[in-house]
Amino acid sequence: MAYDEGLAERIRRCLGTDPGVAERRMFGGIAFLYQGNMAVGVTGDDLMVRVGADAADAALARPGTRLFDMTGRPMRGWVLVTGSAVTEDGALRAWIDEGRAYAASLPPK
Repeated sequence: MAYDEGLAERIRRCLGTDPGVAERRMFGGIAFLYQGNMAVGVTGDDLMVRVGADAADAALARPGTRLFDMTGRPMRGWVLVTGSAVTEDGALRAWIDEGRAYAASLPPK
């Protein structure tokens, strides 16, 4: 599955040159890790965001979101955000900040 390289590039610009950020191909797309923990990524035209189990319901109440489910088993604490919901840089940055904050709350790998 190809992924939206334009969305990936926008994520790169938002993340800047933070030395704690790394990219890795996974889930048929690209993932952005913070201190070794996945924070956000792109699969197809969608943004993947790791929000954590405690924040998942609130995240799913936001427009353009759905459970991250690639295998028929939803991944707790992860949401997919449609590309059309992150066309504005502010909306994209808010999701990236949320994913990075959750990843930062985990022990580094």
